[in-house]
Amino acid sequence: MSVSSSTHPSERRKFALMALDLTVRRGTEISVAQLAAEAGISVARVEAVFPTDADLFDAVTELWFEPHVEIMEEVLGSDLPINRKFHEFYARRFRRNREEFRRDPAAFAVLCDLGARRFEQVRSYVDLADHYLCELIAEAQADGFFPGLEIDRALTLINQMLMCYTMPDLLITINDRLAEDKLAAIVDTMFAGLSATDGGASGLKALRPA
Repeated sequence: MSVSSSTHPSERRKFALMALDLTVRRGTEISVAQLAAEAGISVARVEAVFPTDADLFDAVTELWFEPHVEIMEEVLGSDLPINRKFHEFYARRFRRNREEFRRDPAAFAVLCDLGARRFEQVRSYVDLADHYLCELIAEAQADGFFPGLEIDRALTLINQMLMCYTMPDLLITINDRLAEDKLAAIVDTMFAGLSATDGGASGLKALRPA
């Protein structure tokens, strides 16, 4: 069910911010009824903005991803060289997640857990990031990089190399091993050699004693 089109955006945002704060403080997803009780208003008033608990969760998710979408759009619209665009596309989102994680690790973990359990509602933001990454890949290929690779193939390879810098769950487990200079080295390596060329790594059929 969609949120009422007559709802004022500021009220929708106010309720979503309250729900996000409650989620962090209680360590669990907040329902429409719980939000109404905490705000001291009727359930009907909150339901006029968020008819279902899923609608409320969508709004909280939107708040979480809002700065990341802004970062991606800013990088895509910049005049940076394409290799720098790739680095900033990941580094700025990594920096944002790392700051949030360090500010409150417990709250960060709660939000990651909720996102994982409601992944189908979060998927659209993952798909959006992939869409923007495909735009960067196309731009890089126009400049002669990643030769011979289909965009979908390049997308898969690059995601596997760099996903640890944008997946919040991984930040929790390997935070101490992630660094922007390492990210830059990976991006430089990609631009130095990522292609469809078979370099022979998968050509060996059996092992033989040296």
